[in-house]
Amino acid sequence: MTQPIYVFGSKDVPAEHYRKEPERLLAGNPQLTVWQHYSDKTGQFAVGEWAGDVGTWQVNYTEEEFCQIIEGVSVITANDGTAVTVRAGDRFVIPAGFQGTWQVVERTRKTYVVFETK
Repeated sequence: MTQPIYVFGSKDVPAEHYRKEPERLLAGNPQLTVWQHYSDKTGQFAVGEWAGDVGTWQVNYTEEEFCQIIEGVSVITANDGTAVTVRAGDRFVIPAGFQGTWQVVERTRKTYVVFETK
């Protein structure tokens, strides 16, 4: 029987630490951490938490992503120069196809829901 509801928290799964590829880094060399709480059988849908230290890197989204910032401050800038500052409590969507930069100004932690359009 499939469990109908999945309740999660960062203590439920091990943290996976990583760093961005050097060719995508624009400033710093931040440690990034992800807690992947759920992924469906297709691998297209995932839910978890993410944290990043101060730094800036290029982003190229192939997935649709809903985020809620838990703590910190980040600036997300599109290639056309449009910038949005996100802080604790902010909720937003990054659409597939978005290209630009993600700058962590103050260590940022977010929850995310991702759908890979493949």
